[in-house]
Amino acid sequence: MTTSHGPKSDWRPLADTQTLRARAELLRELRAFFSARGVLEVETPQLVSHATTDTHLASFATRFSGPGAHDGQELYLSTSPELAMKRLLAAGSGPIFQICRAFRNGEKGRRHNPEFTILEWYRPGLDHIALMAEIEELLAVALGVDRCDRITYQAVFEQELGVSPHQTSVALLEEVAADRDLSLSSFADVDEGLQFLLAEVIEPSLGIDRPIFVYDYPVSQAALARIRSDTPPVAERFEVYFKGVELANGFHELADAEEQRRRFEDDRASRERRGLPIPQLDEAFLDALDFGLPQCAGVALGLDRLLMLQIGADTIEEVLAFPLCRA
Repeated sequence: MTTSHGPKSDWRPLADTQTLRARAELLRELRAFFSARGVLEVETPQLVSHATTDTHLASFATRFSGPGAHDGQELYLSTSPELAMKRLLAAGSGPIFQICRAFRNGEKGRRHNPEFTILEWYRPGLDHIALMAEIEELLAVALGVDRCDRITYQAVFEQELGVSPHQTSVALLEEVAADRDLSLSSFADVDEGLQFLLAEVIEPSLGIDRPIFVYDYPVSQAALARIRSDTPPVAERFEVYFKGVELANGFHELADAEEQRRRFEDDRASRERRGLPIPQLDEAFLDALDFGLPQCAGVALGLDRLLMLQIGADTIEEVLAFPLCRA
């Protein structure tokens, strides 16, 4: 006699064995790349005390019940190891890298899974331009590309849309979107319009033949990057694209604790206006900045997307053993 336990589950991994081997080889290559350059591999918590303030990201929340937390302690799955790694830098770690899981609520699609793998590294003594050169070396190893192209954020908007991102308006960006029959043609502010048009119109054609760095962002999109006093001022930030895929986001890192606190408070105010949760500030990180972050550049790279590009996969699920649908 047999007992039925309901319908059979989809227990098998989605990524095939060849893909799993390719992932293992990529991890080996990346670790060898950094080892040869004297960059220390580190680990930081994936369960953290503070949610992200970034208005475009949402943290997963959980609760710890145990010793020292009689009433329970609210904790969050890390959206990025950035703040903890900068605490290590301030403590004198020197150049560091990390390969870890990151978690972002609400993100799922052809290139998004709510749990994904991130490669993040920091180089004291380098600015964002010098770090771009090192990323070019890493992409040569991982993707076999001979070189990368570079273009400023302003130039790519002028070439593709005929718009200067530093001298535009919501009305003009809405007109550009409407001319292209895009579904969303009403923007809350200039940044929302720029980011929408970048994603919908510009990104798909970026880096088709070889990777491309888009750099010198508007100051309103500086995030954790330094501001350079050009005319107009620009944020020393870059993103890397290949075959229309956003692959990495890097900064010449902001080291001013008061300026960083102001930006976090601006994020919190923006979250309040949008009806989003308003997290407390990470005072340990701000104290580390106040103690002294060395002049450095850093970058976060989506390792799953890098593997997708390496093997020619169309969706992120193809390179994950157990994506959300089979977790």
